[in-house]
Amino acid sequence: MRGYRYLKRIDSLDLIGNITRDFTRKQLDIKKSQFSKIIFGTGIDHAEIICRQYLLLRCAGLHFNCNLLYGVGKPGRAFISPLPPQWRLICKQHSVNIASVRNAMLWNSFIMMMLAYGIFTIAKIIFAGIKATFMSKNEELERYVYFHALTSGNLPQPCKDGRSYDIITWYSQWNGSVPDINNFCHGVNGVKETNLNGKPVIFINTPVLLPIRFSRIIGFLIWGIGASLLAFLDFMRGRWWHPLLLNQAALAAQVRIMPPNKLAKEYLFHNSGWFFRPLWTYEAEKLGSQITMYFYSTNCEPFKRVEDYPPLPYGWEAMNWPRYLVWDGYQADFVRNAVGKSADICVVGPIWFNSSNTEIPVVTGKKVAVFDITPHRASRYQTLGIDFEYYLPTVCNSFLQDIQKAAENCGYKMLWKRKRKIGNMMNPHYAYLEEQLSNSTYVVSIDPNIAAHRLIEYCDIVISMPFTSTALIARDLGKPSCYYDPTGLVQKDDRAAHGIPIITGMKELACWLKNHE
Repeated sequence: MRGYRYLKRIDSLDLIGNITRDFTRKQLDIKKSQFSKIIFGTGIDHAEIICRQYLLLRCAGLHFNCNLLYGVGKPGRAFISPLPPQWRLICKQHSVNIASVRNAMLWNSFIMMMLAYGIFTIAKIIFAGIKATFMSKNEELERYVYFHALTSGNLPQPCKDGRSYDIITWYSQWNGSVPDINNFCHGVNGVKETNLNGKPVIFINTPVLLPIRFSRIIGFLIWGIGASLLAFLDFMRGRWWHPLLLNQAALAAQVRIMPPNKLAKEYLFHNSGWFFRPLWTYEAEKLGSQITMYFYSTNCEPFKRVEDYPPLPYGWEAMNWPRYLVWDGYQADFVRNAVGKSADICVVGPIWFNSSNTEIPVVTGKKVAVFDITPHRASRYQTLGIDFEYYLPTVCNSFLQDIQKAAENCGYKMLWKRKRKIGNMMNPHYAYLEEQLSNSTYVVSIDPNIAAHRLIEYCDIVISMPFTSTALIARDLGKPSCYYDPTGLVQKDDRAAHGIPIITGMKELACWLKNHE
């Protein structure tokens, strides 16, 4: 993209990161008295951070990055994106040319759409609740836990040995899980109900069950009318935060009218949505539910630079989860650095997440498991707003080619597992190398859906690209493990390595492999 090339030419690739970091850190200029309890409910004391988190979710992602790159890509062109007045000021402070009138119009249109979405959400809950009242299915579901934002690959899928390395299976064997659970619930539609240790793993439409008594539905309807009128009036007088959050307020109000025994004993959120804690979780926590954010990976920190560690990427410092599950002390320190020393953190070791019942191909002889990161097409990569260029096809290809040569020289078969399937977003230079390596007798391509845990158990040693979590899984299983950096850009003492050795260049790689023959 032209904007990306321009920022690189003037040595300002950090512009997106600097702006979104200010979005994360700087409080919105809204008085506490201007937040209504009708909208925020139990979360009223956290209203400002809730607004900021939701704005980060809705207005500061890839769409914002694309708009900013488009705006700076041509001299004289103005930047246009739906942003609140406070964030427009931040952009101006970073010398971004903003079309003030058009941005204001776009922002007001966005808030109007969010107001309509909130009213629609209220109506949807009411009609769904009436339908559920006649079906009465919700009354049967008690004492359950709910896993938020999963996919089919995160559900139990045991192989021939009966084991599965998914998040629900991990939770079931974790000694800190809620005891005496009757059901494991998720939101993955279209999958068959299964059992885990005799307990159902079932789909439910929403994290919170629907109200099924007319008295509760009428109470919700009364709240919905009042909240909608308040949000509309506030939209007319420029108080955008209430219409913005109306849809989230509807979900929170839904929780408030539910009896506590109909809520999950624990709601678990993973770190793909690290900074946004839904408004309804404050109500659920008040009624006795545990709210937990868990890390399924450790590749969260920015690379250390020669001069020092850079600031944290956007979003991390806006977190306010009641509890965090992390892999080790390094990750615990990362969370404390982001949200403060008072954070409730549980160190639990590697957390399983994705699994598959696909079997690993039978391979004889010495085996090295190799885990890389698939580079994206340039048009996709440039929108990520990354100022430290590392996960590029030149680096990723060198990583694989060096390991393939060194492993072959030492008599190892290279069992190569890509992180995930990304389809046509894959960089074509990497795709070409993938085809070449697949024809090598010393390289075995492993289905990306197979659990990394399973492949590591099968192999003798493990080499990972900095700073993927697989290196830590290998260490936990007692397998020799290292990070390989073909460039020399990665600092040997980077804390993001979690104590895993960093091997630089072919010479060091060959020595490391020979030392573990």
